Amino acid sequence: MFKHILVPTDGSQLSEDAARRAVAFAKEGGARITALYVKPEYPVFYASEGIMFDSTPPGRFAELVEEEAQEILGFVENLCQVAGVTCSKVTHTHDVIYKAIIEVATRNDCDLIFMSSHGRRGVDALLLGSETTKVLTHSKIPVLVYR
Repeated sequence: MFKHILVPTDGSQLSEDAARRAVAFAKEGGARITALYVKPEYPVFYASEGIMFDSTPPGRFAELVEEEAQEILGFVENLCQVAGVTCSKVTHTHDVIYKAIIEVATRNDCDLIFMSSHGRRGVDALLLGSETTKVLTHSKIPVLVYR
């Protein structure tokens, strides 16, 4: 049924659990996986009296984020190798995570987005929102949410 599955991951335990299930799902259906890590934009800080800021230069920030991305994506890649599922890794720099997920899924012709739900409830859900909910709301591509 589904032939190309996007698996966004942030390296959390919930994302890793979802990745494990996504790989099993892909293997059962003969699908391939694109693993996605959304990298943050370089943070811009405005300094004034009494405010501390991170002095990491933009180039070094990019290197550190890319190292983290490759480590996290490597987890999904290893799962795929063990299961015999074709996998590609993608990073995308964007400060709006749900938009990045939808953009990458669309650009790569994915026919399913398989992602975890971080299960925020109450005030946290109200204030922080949910990237999963935003993807569900805005995506034209089917989304499978693993809990």
